[in-house]
Amino acid sequence: MLKKSDFFSIILLGLLFQPIFAQTKYFPEKGEWQEKQDSEYNLDLTQVVEFAQNNEYSGAKDLRQAILKGFEHEPYHQILGPTKGRGGPAGMIIKDGYLIAKWGDTKRVDMTFSVTKSFLSTTALIALDKGLINSLDQPVKNFVWDKTFEGTHNAKITWKHLLQQTSDWSGSLWGSYDWADRPPREGSIDEWKARKLNEPGTHFKYNDVRVNVLAYSLLQVFREPLPKVLKKEIMDPIGASPTWRWFGYDNSWVSIDGFKMQSVSGGGHSGGGMFINTEDMARFGYLFLNEGTWKDQQILPANLVNEITDSSEANRNYGYMWWLNRAEEPQWESINRDIFYAAGFGGNFIIVDRTNDMVIVTRWLEPSKLEKFVQLVNKSLNNAK
Repeated sequence: MLKKSDFFSIILLGLLFQPIFAQTKYFPEKGEWQEKQDSEYNLDLTQVVEFAQNNEYSGAKDLRQAILKGFEHEPYHQILGPTKGRGGPAGMIIKDGYLIAKWGDTKRVDMTFSVTKSFLSTTALIALDKGLINSLDQPVKNFVWDKTFEGTHNAKITWKHLLQQTSDWSGSLWGSYDWADRPPREGSIDEWKARKLNEPGTHFKYNDVRVNVLAYSLLQVFREPLPKVLKKEIMDPIGASPTWRWFGYDNSWVSIDGFKMQSVSGGGHSGGGMFINTEDMARFGYLFLNEGTWKDQQILPANLVNEITDSSEANRNYGYMWWLNRAEEPQWESINRDIFYAAGFGGNFIIVDRTNDMVIVTRWLEPSKLEKFVQLVNKSLNNAK
């Protein structure tokens, strides 16, 4: 018969070792990532890797030149933030947490362009989790007291509208105008300026100026730089390297509580944005694959993480700054309907595939080749069944 002291000792041991027993899934330690052969999963990813290596982004490696060329049709477009010459194709494929394929220099820090938007939307989730924002349906004007959301139209815009890029916010920020960002191919500048505004929530428009409005608004809420928030709340807990950087523009400095702070950009459209290596991108994707959990820590509530795939009626294939592949109108007919992915200029992608417990990161892949690339991954998965 157990003594009372023995009984309490067993309970104490159970409590001490509970995290060990509870954590059954592999999570990489900082600075390392355990590898397994793809053959351990009956996969052969040789063709996938070769395809990524042989279909490099066709734009210039001098990204300043590539940016100016890529957006040359936009009036008044200019480089406002830092740029960096890029490397060659690189990527990682994670299965059940293990690295089963990689190519290129995965430790090289490069610009990641609009993949930055998915990091930005994550800071909105942090604000929501901390109670700094009570609901994404709240008007942003309740949090930003300056002229940013003045006027009948802009006053209606909510956090969700900005996250889903359906706000149709009108104005200028950091010397850039909303109407000059990816304007129609037809019409004149005067016509673009005088356009009819769409009711917030009814019209999707991919627009970096409005994304930067979101970043600026979140800066007002946190009252500290967003890179600092991201580092403390996300990147350090997931074991990211110390090499990533998140930049704004030379003219995007503001004064908050007596301190000069830079409002970061949501991409590299005019320079700036997230500069990061492939391995840190994979860690970020792996956090979302696991619904905000890392090891035995719930870094972000699962319900908030899953909310990023909430799409608007205006664009069923776009969530909170993550691209979707919705069943009713998928972008890719032959690809899993539940995947979601971050995408950036020049062929930078983080693909989260919960059905197959996979994260795929590929960099400097010709963007038009992405669907074929993912099809090759799926082909290998299908062959393994």
